[in-house]
Amino acid sequence: MVGIQAMQRREKPLGSAAILALATANPSNVVEQSTFTDYYFRITNNEDNLALKEKFQRMSTRTTVRKRHLHLTEEMLKENPNMCEYMAPSLDARQEIAISAIPNLARDAAEKALKEWDRPRDEITHMIFCSTTGADSPGADYRLLKLLNLKPNVKRLMFYHLGCYAGGTALRVAKDIAENNKNARVLVVCAEITVQCFRGPELTDISNLCAQAIFGDGAAALVIGADPVISVEKPLYEIVSAMQVVLPDSEGAVDVHLKEAGLTIHSSSRLSDIIAKNLEPSLVEAFEPLGISDWNELFLLTHPGAPGVLDRVEAELGLGPNKLDDSRHVLREYGNMSSATVLFILNEMRRRSVVEKKGTTGDGLEYGVLYGFGPGLTVEMVVLRSTPI
Repeated sequence: MVGIQAMQRREKPLGSAAILALATANPSNVVEQSTFTDYYFRITNNEDNLALKEKFQRMSTRTTVRKRHLHLTEEMLKENPNMCEYMAPSLDARQEIAISAIPNLARDAAEKALKEWDRPRDEITHMIFCSTTGADSPGADYRLLKLLNLKPNVKRLMFYHLGCYAGGTALRVAKDIAENNKNARVLVVCAEITVQCFRGPELTDISNLCAQAIFGDGAAALVIGADPVISVEKPLYEIVSAMQVVLPDSEGAVDVHLKEAGLTIHSSSRLSDIIAKNLEPSLVEAFEPLGISDWNELFLLTHPGAPGVLDRVEAELGLGPNKLDDSRHVLREYGNMSSATVLFILNEMRRRSVVEKKGTTGDGLEYGVLYGFGPGLTVEMVVLRSTPI
């Protein structure tokens, strides 16, 4: 008789999890940052508040964002005027939009990832779905299952309300699933829209003004599995390791609360310093086994949060020029898309590495690190190994 332990060993893959496909999607509605201040103060009926409008314009410029994609259109906001107030009850209207919009945007990214993977979708065994907004039951994962016509016995895991670090969370959990279930193929999706946090301006709430100036909508999807079938699957990155840590002395650095008026976001002016000063210990822990201590030897996929975060991380880690260009590019072209942002950055690095013939999917380097941060202050850090192009 075969023992249970022997059976379990047979059911585990031999190798590490790898990203086998990666794609992104955005709503079709594009907002230019150069005209957003006028639009925002007009749609929220605050055109007469010239001092606040000028302040918001300065903040918008400092974000370095050039454009964003937003699901919310002027027509939607006119139909739901409470969403344009600072703190008017509007949760029902926001939820009604989010419950359908989030899985639809997720489908757009997932269809592209599945097409790149180019395998029968019946081979998808697990699904991980992350979204900060739109909590519902059955959730966005269930709706996406139906939209993609996946098998009804796909094992689903839905994460709501984690925030900007959830892209790393999804990779960490997908790695565990892929490396402990033979032939597992995990569809990972992060889909974010700002419908829950759009609201009018208020003089004393700087965090709200920052959110209105920098957040955008987007979705990213990946297929992850171990022991790829080399003749039919092309690994893009090996997921070497993953870790999560709560940074010291960071309580209150980022707080996100769901209220009748939607999501409220509060961040501390200490945020950039807390992140920059506490990254190195996690990097040391992650890369000491690989014998790497010079962070310029890595490709870096840094959640931007805001330009000040990137500037402080660059200085604190002693990074050379252009090391965070992919993070800056995504922030500039899409804004901060919460959990999906680091995956957009990964996709941009992959795209640019191919176009510029860098030799590997990691800007010509072998190892890299992806990390995001969010409420807690929680950091997810994922070590990746690139593959030859």
